[in-house]
Order: sequence, then C-alpha cells, then structure tokens
Amino acid sequence: MARKRTLDAAAVVRAAAEIADADGLDQLTLARVAERLDVRVPSLYNHVDGLPGLRRALSLAGVRASIDAMRRATVGVSGDAAMLALARAYRAFAQDHPGQYAASVRAPTPGDDALQGASEELLGVVLAVLASYQLSGDAATHAIRGLRSIIHGFVSLESAGGFGLPLALDESFDRLVGTFIAGLGHKGG
Repeated sequence: MARKRTLDAAAVVRAAAEIADADGLDQLTLARVAERLDVRVPSLYNHVDGLPGLRRALSLAGVRASIDAMRRATVGVSGDAAMLALARAYRAFAQDHPGQYAASVRAPTPGDDALQGASEELLGVVLAVLASYQLSGDAATHAIRGLRSIIHGFVSLESAGGFGLPLALDESFDRLVGTFIAGLGHKGG
C-alpha cells in the first residue's frame, strides 16, 4: 500500500523558498512547487491562496528568517560592533537566501497584520542596535533607510557580478558600513 504524503503550508513554503533561492523569485510558480512536492497544483490551494498567497507566505518566512539571523549576530555585542554584525548578517541572509530576500524587501500591504508585525519586529531589532547612537523618531527611520539602502545596493551589485576588481569584497563591505557608522556620529563603543 502506498504511503500517504503529508502536505502542509510549511512544506509548501519550504519548497517555494528552495525554488526561489536556487532559481530566482521570478521563477517561482505553483506548477514548480507542485512538481517539487510531487502533488497536483490544486492541492496547493488547500495551503496557500494562489501564487500571491505563496509569495506573501515566502515574504513572511524571509522576514522572520532575517530577524533570527540579525538577532543571533547581535547577541552580546553593542555599539559599532553590533551595527557591523547586523549589517553582515543582513548581507549573509541576502546572499544565502536570495529568493526569500527578494520576497521580503517589499513593505507589507495595509491589513496584513502578520507581515506588518514581523516587519515591526525586524525594525525593533535594528532600533535596538541604533539605540547606542541615541537616534529616535525620524532620525532613526532615516538611519534605517540609509543602512538598508547601502546593504541592498551592495548585495544587488555583488549578486549581479558588478564587482570585477580583484579586491576583497568583505573588506569593501566592512569599510562601507564603517563609513555609515562614522556618519551616525556615535561617540561611544
């Protein structure tokens, strides 16, 4: 007798993440997920609301995974060391999980409480690191946008093969983040 396959939303999202990370978010289709899971496409609709629902679930998974990575990287460190650790963790997540990263960069749509909550949790991790720079309100928001833009730009150029000179990329990245940190005007360590 054949074994019955167990299919749940987590398995569907894991399969989607594998496809998106390996081949790019644009290559994610319900047909490819169904093929990977050895099920028919209609079976997926029991677990996700079509391709938009799958992409939203992948976005949520990506935000949560990046939160975990940044928290792990910043535990026990503070100040400039925490900012560098956070930036490195963000970059590493984007490198290791490019499809999930691509799915997670859009702001949540109004009314998506789960994704909004995860995004706020992510902001909380970054704000905790920024606390030693005595930034709050609009100044903290501008700093977060700046840091995110710097890292996203570097990761985008790196993944597209945009750095052709034989110079250590990690050092270039650390220097870039160091310049950002210096611009925050932090007076402590």
